Amino acid sequence: MALQGDRPENPVIYQIYPRSFRDTSGTGEGDLRGVVEGLDHVASLGVDAIWLSPFFRSPMCDGGYDVADHCAVDPRFGTMQDFDDLLDRAHALGLRVMVDLVLNHTSDTHDWFARSLAREEGYEDVYVWADPKPDGSPPSNWVSFFGHPAWRWHPQRRQYCLTKFLPCQPCLNHYDTRVGQRLGEITRFWLDRGVDGFRYDAVTSFFHDRAFRDNPAATDAQAALIPGPSSNPFTYQSHRHDVMPKDCAAFCTRLREMAGPAAFLLGEVNNGPRSIEVLRDVTADGRLDAAYTVDLPERGPTQEVLADVLTRLDGDGGLAWWLSCHDQPRHVSAHGDGTARDAKLFATLLCALPGPLLMFQGEELGQPQAKLGLDDLHDPYDRMYWPQPMGRDGARAPMAWDATLPRCGFSGNRPWLPIHPPEDGGAAQQAENPGSVLSFYKQALALRRAHALSGGRMSLLDAPDGTIRARIETGDARLLLAVNLRDSDWTPEVAPTAPCASILQSAPPGPGGALAPRSAAWWLEPADGRTG
Repeated sequence: MALQGDRPENPVIYQIYPRSFRDTSGTGEGDLRGVVEGLDHVASLGVDAIWLSPFFRSPMCDGGYDVADHCAVDPRFGTMQDFDDLLDRAHALGLRVMVDLVLNHTSDTHDWFARSLAREEGYEDVYVWADPKPDGSPPSNWVSFFGHPAWRWHPQRRQYCLTKFLPCQPCLNHYDTRVGQRLGEITRFWLDRGVDGFRYDAVTSFFHDRAFRDNPAATDAQAALIPGPSSNPFTYQSHRHDVMPKDCAAFCTRLREMAGPAAFLLGEVNNGPRSIEVLRDVTADGRLDAAYTVDLPERGPTQEVLADVLTRLDGDGGLAWWLSCHDQPRHVSAHGDGTARDAKLFATLLCALPGPLLMFQGEELGQPQAKLGLDDLHDPYDRMYWPQPMGRDGARAPMAWDATLPRCGFSGNRPWLPIHPPEDGGAAQQAENPGSVLSFYKQALALRRAHALSGGRMSLLDAPDGTIRARIETGDARLLLAVNLRDSDWTPEVAPTAPCASILQSAPPGPGGALAPRSAAWWLEPADGRTG
């Protein structure tokens, strides 16, 4: 049964990547029993829900996002009983559980694909099949997100199959009503087990131009806003015909109908230049509760980027804020120097932002991006674009539970990726240290709740280069936020000293309330309303 009681409107959601969370079986890979063991730690943060990355049966060519059976637990992660125990324990701790549904594609080892390849009745059009051009070439010039040609030839059918990610991930045909029926059955299966919501992978990639028209070349301005390294040929195209966000947004109404009104639904939006506009569509009434884009993680958490995002949102809700996940380099390293100081700086900013908030496991410890060699890498995307500065596997390195134990307490055997412990040590050490990143995160999240910042209204104030200034209004309270991204002191016009009531500072202030280099603060706005 799903967790009873009113769900939070703007929850804090903690993402767990099970393979890297905790290993209880000695395989070097995390498992569902490990998630159960780690839930007390997660609940102690004061978050509202967990988002479980895929644990379904999979050949693991794409970290579990190549699903071979949406309704089976992969043996490397445990059993369905382990999942049920996880659900029970999470609910006992007051945590809602969201399952990560990958509905754009499956693994080519999925039973549906074998049946479709054989043109079995009822499965002929479950995937996107297309005839070759007269010269035998693919139906269009489309390029996959990973940079491969988006079409894979299958001699058995004498047709091409669309693959928007890896060649082994054939795209489901969402224009076929039978696909929708089967996805509804998957949704009902997990709801009946008691899950509280879903995160939908690549929710804006489900549809395409059925005439398979070629994409035009991207302008330099468009290419700069497409996520990923510039060496990826995906950035060379304007994705006008292979990604149809309007159709995807309309399909989100169907996703809501499948899940019902009580489930919390979160979507991933990857639409480059129009990401925020597409997000507003997919989170319209009767669709998803929230979605997230790569604007802040890719472009950087700056005043300019925040201003652009807030302007394009135009007062609409639905944007979930975040800086790290399994698909992005860890922000404390990508936008900082990997230290505890910078982890606290970004925590101060993130916890002030109104709306849902997403956290990635280890973020609360200040876990840095792991520095990996080519031989360490499992992710095909990282291997393809090696040696790009930071990839996905570096963010997926295992959790550091106890820095005094071998392998930081993650596993009894060699972990699947090297572990890079945070500056303040593992979770066990940080829990005992009131000055640690973990203790700071707990304080920031508690203050976020106490001052109802998730439901606030944010307006940016004038700020010099390398800084952020904002006001957050919540009911009768008005808080000021100042973020110093510089490597030198900065004194805001109204500094966090008396008569202002400072409530959170990531580092001790300097003379006159100056913000130290790479630090941030919240404080209550003075009675006269001065902000500088």
